[in-house]
Amino acid sequence: MAILPIRTQARGPAPVNPSLEQDIIDETLYYFKANVFFRTYEVKSEVDRVLIYITLYVTECLKKLQRCSNKNQGLQEMYTLAISRFDIPGEAGFPLNAVYAKPSSPAEADLMRQYLQQLRQEIGIRVCERVFSGEDGKPNKWWLCFAKKKFMDKSLSGPGQ
Repeated sequence: MAILPIRTQARGPAPVNPSLEQDIIDETLYYFKANVFFRTYEVKSEVDRVLIYITLYVTECLKKLQRCSNKNQGLQEMYTLAISRFDIPGEAGFPLNAVYAKPSSPAEADLMRQYLQQLRQEIGIRVCERVFSGEDGKPNKWWLCFAKKKFMDKSLSGPGQ
């Protein structure tokens, strides 16, 4: 999995580059509505693995945001989701172990967990900005309608969650 530079305030191992015009999160959100319909996705590089994870996480964010009535509530939900315990590649609960390599050492596993948590925090903020972008402060139904879609027929949350 590639560790890519992102524009973020969240602490973590990713190189922070505020001058980036578009980072991997922006790119994933831009193509999300088209990509979410894919049942398969060809992995050509380490960057594709990051894109797959972000797409799956955006779906989880949208599921949570369905229950939120305003942006502040949404941001709180996104922060809670970002810092909650989650599985990383190599752990039994991770849905895409066939696509991701298991970390080779505990230090590498810790680095991956920190990077994914940093991504999750920034993704939550950006998804919330898009969902609550209207002047009326209400959630955008054209984003929330994608909460039920399953990218590659996978989900980061377990069954029934």
